Amino acid sequence: MRTFTLRMNITLSIAPEVLARARKKAAVLGKSVNQLVREYLQHLAGSDDAERSIEEFNRHSGRGDSRGWHFNRNEIHGRP
Repeated sequence: MRTFTLRMNITLSIAPEVLARARKKAAVLGKSVNQLVREYLQHLAGSDDAERSIEEFNRHSGRGDSRGWHFNRNEIHGRP
């Protein structure tokens, strides 16, 4: 069995100054603007793999330590 990956090209409308800034930031990261857009879209779309999503959730949950602090809405907003 062979698996093929089909990639599609898209066209984006981006202001020249935005593209110039994106290129500079991409260069600092050692990536292309194309790579950054592809990674962003992959992150935005998420994963369709339920098991992988559950594993990721479990990996990130339950690690906090509030050190006894409890949420207080009034305190957060500086209310008496």
